[in-house]
Amino acid sequence: MTKKTLLFFIIIFTSFGIKSFAQKEKLNEKIETKNIVEMLDGFNKAAGSADFKKYFDYYDADSYFMGTDATERWNKKEFMVWAKPFFDKGKAWNFTAIKRNIYFSPNGKMAWFDELLSTQMKICRGSGVLEKTKSGWKVKQYVLSITIPNSLSEDITILKAPIEDSLIEKLTK
Repeated sequence: MTKKTLLFFIIIFTSFGIKSFAQKEKLNEKIETKNIVEMLDGFNKAAGSADFKKYFDYYDADSYFMGTDATERWNKKEFMVWAKPFFDKGKAWNFTAIKRNIYFSPNGKMAWFDELLSTQMKICRGSGVLEKTKSGWKVKQYVLSITIPNSLSEDITILKAPIEDSLIEKLTK
């Protein structure tokens, strides 16, 4: 076999190998997107049915939750304490995804998402970071935001100014 022939076969096999690898990665992204959609739907359903254990099992031990109030930034244990009374009443919160976007890190071990949610507060945005673990995707960070139509932002700013001005003063001391 000549050097040219050997080089030709190496190039051909390498390019097929790369193409095959890229196709597998694309297929995995499809599968993992499906897994994350199911996970997030289960996460929201667990809250809707006030299943405290199931809901918090979706969170990693080292995770954070940011709520709609500027003071709501809790690690998992703190969030569990805050949320427990709502779950104990048999009614936590009921969120249903309207639209969802999911993205992956190059190695596929981390993902982040944003979603519009139908809630008792009308449309909210949930966003977060997920980590792939041996037991599935886990929430590392979740942020819940209330959406405000731009046409109402001036009125909302006036309403929240007294509360948040004092909070800004407190936080910047």
